[in-house]
Amino acid sequence: MKINRNFDNLVESYLFAEVADRTEKYAAANPDKKIIRMGIGDVTLPLAPVVVEAIKKAADEMGKAETFKGYPSYEGYEFLRKAISGYYASFGVLVGADEVYVNDGAKSDCGNIGDIFSTDSTVLVTDPVYPVYVDTNIMAGRKIVIAPSTKENSFCATPDETIHPDVIYLCSPNNPTGAAYTKEQLEQWVEYAIKNDAIILYDSAYEAFISDDKPRSIFAIVGARQCAIEFCSLSKTAGFTGLRCGYTVIPKEMERDGHSIGKLWYRRQSSKFNGVSYPVQRAAEAVFSPEGRRQTRENIEYYKRNASLIMQTMDALGIEYTGGKNSPYIWISCPNNMGSWEFFDFLLEKANVVATPGEGFGECGKGCMRFTSFASYEATKEAMQRLTESLK
Repeated sequence: MKINRNFDNLVESYLFAEVADRTEKYAAANPDKKIIRMGIGDVTLPLAPVVVEAIKKAADEMGKAETFKGYPSYEGYEFLRKAISGYYASFGVLVGADEVYVNDGAKSDCGNIGDIFSTDSTVLVTDPVYPVYVDTNIMAGRKIVIAPSTKENSFCATPDETIHPDVIYLCSPNNPTGAAYTKEQLEQWVEYAIKNDAIILYDSAYEAFISDDKPRSIFAIVGARQCAIEFCSLSKTAGFTGLRCGYTVIPKEMERDGHSIGKLWYRRQSSKFNGVSYPVQRAAEAVFSPEGRRQTRENIEYYKRNASLIMQTMDALGIEYTGGKNSPYIWISCPNNMGSWEFFDFLLEKANVVATPGEGFGECGKGCMRFTSFASYEATKEAMQRLTESLK
């Protein structure tokens, strides 16, 4: 028996383990210090009441013979797919319910979608990058090329006409940088993908944080239905990090190499995935109801208030940053030319605040740090006060 030797090519995922190790060692040596953690990408507010009620009602249904549900359909229950279609329509994007595939989170599908592509495909990712885009393609043995996201392009990578990819990963608003693409920038990527007969894999997990005129879906761009697949998640939109539910949209027009992409994906899912539980799908449906949108919006605004406070602090300190306005992430340039890990240690020791070193997300992340807005407002305010004091 032989293992998949492509795993030998994976870089050891040390980032969060190293963050945790340094933090715990400091905490053990300084038990009197109150550490504020602003590196975590997990939500902290509870589920909206309308979501909780939907779960309870669905659980009760599962306890009665006449309303019990067994295996769900592979693409998701029709009631949820219709609700998602209606959600897209609310911001002017037409997506059919039969183009929606319910999943247990965008991360899963962003990685699993590679099952339907050839292993000799060339994959383009932006750097800094969400690790799953890179790691899953290394596991498959694909060639990976980089599109740099730097201060010079405001951390919004642009197409390189000398590179001819088969698959393109884009994330907007971006994790980790918080930068969001404009309509004109996405038009460039769509044009580039069509020219190269490539497929854009578009991660829009943070679209609910957009508060200006930037596109909330790749399908707001003319031509995207011929070249893009979109992944979205309820993790940040509605606090489903513990419930696990998201969705993938594959337009009917999407065909490559004589095959319907949607049909290929359905075939893959029916072989390897048994769907999302009925109570969770009812909970997700509740998110898209008028009351669900109102309640989940309150949570998002809470996190955006935290982000605003972080941005105000960076402005006062003269520290350059991206993100925050349309994202729960604020990506800063480390002050005084410090390296990412150097500033991490400085923050921990001088301010007792934890953030995430940017270089853990790629070469272009060196000298940067990611703050999240998912702590409480009180903790965020205290952390910013400590940061300000530590840099005086």
